[in-house]
Amino acid sequence: MTSIRFFIVYFVGMIVCCDSIATAADRPNILIAIADDQSYPHCSAYGDPVVSTPGFDRVAKAGVLFRSAFTPAPGCSPMRAAFLTGREIWQNREAGTHASFFPTDLPVFTTQLSDHGYHVGMTGKGWGPGRAVGWEQNPAGKAYQSRTADTPKGIRNTDYAANFEDFLKARTEGQPFCFWYGCSEPHRTYDPGIGERSGMDLSKVKVPGFLPDSEAVRSDIADYLFEIEWFNSHLQKMLDRLKAMGELENTLVIVTSDNGMPFPRAKANLYEYGIHMPLAISWPARIGGGQDTDDLVSLIDVTRTIFDAAQVQPQQADQLPGQSLLARYAINSDKTPPARKAVFSGRERHSSSRFRSLGYPCRCIRTKTHLYIRNFKPERWPAGTPQKYDRVKYDKAGNPVDAKLGKADGGYHDIDNGPTLQWMIANKQQPSVANLLSASVAMRPAEELYDIRIDPACMNNLAADPASASTLESLSQQLTEYLTRTGDLRQTDPEAGQIWETYPRVSSMRWFPTPDWAKENPDQVPAQTWLEKRRPMTD
Repeated sequence: MTSIRFFIVYFVGMIVCCDSIATAADRPNILIAIADDQSYPHCSAYGDPVVSTPGFDRVAKAGVLFRSAFTPAPGCSPMRAAFLTGREIWQNREAGTHASFFPTDLPVFTTQLSDHGYHVGMTGKGWGPGRAVGWEQNPAGKAYQSRTADTPKGIRNTDYAANFEDFLKARTEGQPFCFWYGCSEPHRTYDPGIGERSGMDLSKVKVPGFLPDSEAVRSDIADYLFEIEWFNSHLQKMLDRLKAMGELENTLVIVTSDNGMPFPRAKANLYEYGIHMPLAISWPARIGGGQDTDDLVSLIDVTRTIFDAAQVQPQQADQLPGQSLLARYAINSDKTPPARKAVFSGRERHSSSRFRSLGYPCRCIRTKTHLYIRNFKPERWPAGTPQKYDRVKYDKAGNPVDAKLGKADGGYHDIDNGPTLQWMIANKQQPSVANLLSASVAMRPAEELYDIRIDPACMNNLAADPASASTLESLSQQLTEYLTRTGDLRQTDPEAGQIWETYPRVSSMRWFPTPDWAKENPDQVPAQTWLEKRRPMTD
């Protein structure tokens, strides 16, 4: 009887043990590849005739190519915080703006996966810019940055693929991993002409409708496309390594970007080329290959997908508005749950580009057909104040003294400076160029509405068009409801929403004259500002 009892206990124990091992084996490795400043259409899988993106295309072919994926913010630091937490930027306090702090009480998926047995690390650009005070490491994971290489001018010298090798060597045998490949490309600056020198045909470059079609602009876009190819080259090496190890089949690969291309009216804007992202996801063990979808997806949905795949219940799950994509795109899926009807995005401060480093708060809703934008502070310059001080000193009250103004059109610092912006400024005497420059830098109304089907460049604002009144009202209401439900103070309590203006900026500051609206309405100037909280500044 004793031997029979022992056999039963042993047999049951073996079943439990094997079950546990099987469950662990079901959990995939996770490889996240994030480009820095790449807009949606610039992959060969999307039909771009100039750029070659074999890494992205390979992932798309093995899994799902998403044609309607959107970032929660058109700027790197707030987007990366939103992606790490799975929350909208207005739910992330300081981390929801640019170059501030990352509160330690915001749970991130990297830490939670590490707590559940994953080997977690990163290379290149993790969360940032900003200061992760109180964190043991970058919120994206332990950094593997020691490997470097000779690179072309304008390209970061980090050997991303070699650092991935070091990361793999550091894990325990059989341990699932989560690796964040944060490429610094195609962020500016570029080596002028490197795209054309690499063999790109400038005549085939597609110039978006919000940019002038000139040789200088085409060359600038080609240089940007060259850096997208650099991002893909390291992704290819990582995929090849996983295949050689026999682990690509059970790896969830996610390839995307943080925000749009660093050109006027793209990055740092809620227009299509600022928020519409490339996205390809593969996991051959669970996701059927060759899928191509127009379903609306937010990148915070991808965060929920990571939790779902890793079989980790996220902390504070009720505060994460994203939804997992696994059930909809898994092998033999019946396409439930239903796809989204809308996605959302928003921004606060980007660069230091206005009086007292104030931001340009705005939110948007994007459906299959339309984009509606709400600008909370239309009295501010959306791309940054046109003119700044070349030299200024401040008294103890924070008032400028001994100030010298710089040149007109010397501002616009929410646009990454480069050949395209400078060419537009230099040629603004041409009416067509002047109109495009104005569309990028001039003040905007409180509401904007665009029909994406016929106006992907977002140049024809339909907000005042009587024929679009019902669409405007419907999208405005949907946006209000979502912002209210997710606790956006800009919507629910505008006075309390002023807290966004008090979050410190921890990188360089620029100095601007006091605008007329602040002189006429001093009560609208935040009571606490970076300037007052730190010290009187001398430029």
